[in-house]
Amino acid sequence: MSELINFEQVVDWLEEYQKIDSKKSKEQLQNLIAITCMPLVKKVARTLARRSTDPVEDIVQVGSLGLIKAIRLYNPQISRNFKSYATYLITGEIRHYLRDKASMIKAPRAIQELAYRVHKMTLEMIEEMGEKPTDKEIASKMELPVEKVKEAIDADRRKTTISLDQLTFQDDDDNFSNWGDKIADVNYENVQSLREDRIMLTESLQNIEPELKQIVEMTYFKDMSQVEIANKLGISQMQVSRKLKKALNMLHDIIQEKQSA
Repeated sequence: MSELINFEQVVDWLEEYQKIDSKKSKEQLQNLIAITCMPLVKKVARTLARRSTDPVEDIVQVGSLGLIKAIRLYNPQISRNFKSYATYLITGEIRHYLRDKASMIKAPRAIQELAYRVHKMTLEMIEEMGEKPTDKEIASKMELPVEKVKEAIDADRRKTTISLDQLTFQDDDDNFSNWGDKIADVNYENVQSLREDRIMLTESLQNIEPELKQIVEMTYFKDMSQVEIANKLGISQMQVSRKLKKALNMLHDIIQEKQSA
């Protein structure tokens, strides 16, 4: 469903987000960006939940934390590829949560230490490049053979009983908390109590037309496809797409008006 997201528009909103002074307006725009990007969170969550015993809903909640962090930390001056940046933080957040709950196979200490160093270098390179580096780029930066970097990554993947074959990055138990001031720490014991209303546009959503509000809710909170929404409302899929775009633009305009006021 990530094809529903207009990432160019999202980046424009992110640039505006950085300039907003009003705390309330900033929070509202953050939430608009969040609900717009929720299909990406759900796509990643479903991929990582394929062989996990955790409900997808719980994993989506965890991924939402990564999305919020991506919104707050993203720098469009480095790169306009927000999709790649957000995907990395969303998967990282979910991985940490799953690893907390999974039984682990201890790798040799030297490999664990190398995995930590590779992860740290990955974060630094993302800050510099604005996107994920390749194994070869990481190895070159660390002056290590590519095989060593891959060995650390593979060993790290084998620590969990959950398949994370789609990922190319790693962290270990202690490493996530060492992201320092880049990413705030999270109490994962309370993460399952999170609900999507933390990233909803509660006030602004009430100020748009009922049909548009309904389409936003069905798309982003009920996880319905545009075809399903069209069938339910008795309109065409193209009309759903246009109305959804109109709704998001209206929400943005409402936020702008409040900021101006």
